[in-house]
Amino acid sequence: MVIAIDGPAGAGKSTVARRLAVSLGFTFLNSGSFYRAVAYEALQRNLDISSVDEMIHLAKNIDIEYKNARIILNGKDVEDSLRTAEIDLAASKVSGVVEVRHAVNDKMKEAVKGMPIVCEGRDMTTVVFPDAECKVYLDAPIDVQVQRRYDQYAAEGKFVDYEELKQQIATRDAADKNKAEGSLKIAEDALYIDTANMNVDQVCEKITEYLAKCDKNR
Repeated sequence: MVIAIDGPAGAGKSTVARRLAVSLGFTFLNSGSFYRAVAYEALQRNLDISSVDEMIHLAKNIDIEYKNARIILNGKDVEDSLRTAEIDLAASKVSGVVEVRHAVNDKMKEAVKGMPIVCEGRDMTTVVFPDAECKVYLDAPIDVQVQRRYDQYAAEGKFVDYEELKQQIATRDAADKNKAEGSLKIAEDALYIDTANMNVDQVCEKITEYLAKCDKNR
């Protein structure tokens, strides 16, 4: 079974998806980590992020595995190195290349083939897993998105400028909504949830209730 969750940065996708995966005994899949892995490798190699050919070649030829909800890149666990503002922006640019998306989506689906999963990203419900049994779209106002990401970085001991972070998130959301393929949008059959005034438990409860309805319709 696939539970697919989409939405912009800071809407609570990762936290909610992780919580649901644990409670259901499913595998948690963070699709953004795959694109961040490509961006991370590009930056490590000092490649030109804006070079379509270089990014396509990189995406097709690097080895990405997914073990215990962690990214293994070319045999090395890099999960803890993928959450920076620089990689966020680079990943958004890289994921805007259609051929890169095709390569990453193939790697992603192969990595979790046959597993019951809770996945989250920006086109999980519309492109990667369009036949998912349960689809959800989480949303939040920009100031809520920024504060959540700001607090996340602070908890990790990373200092970022609030206004700069706000601009980065707004820029990334705009880019994600205007991608040629795999753009951020609400699937017609997805449950829409504004998480601004909800905590994680409340969001998970609402999705769990919806999941029961999805099961009845299968």
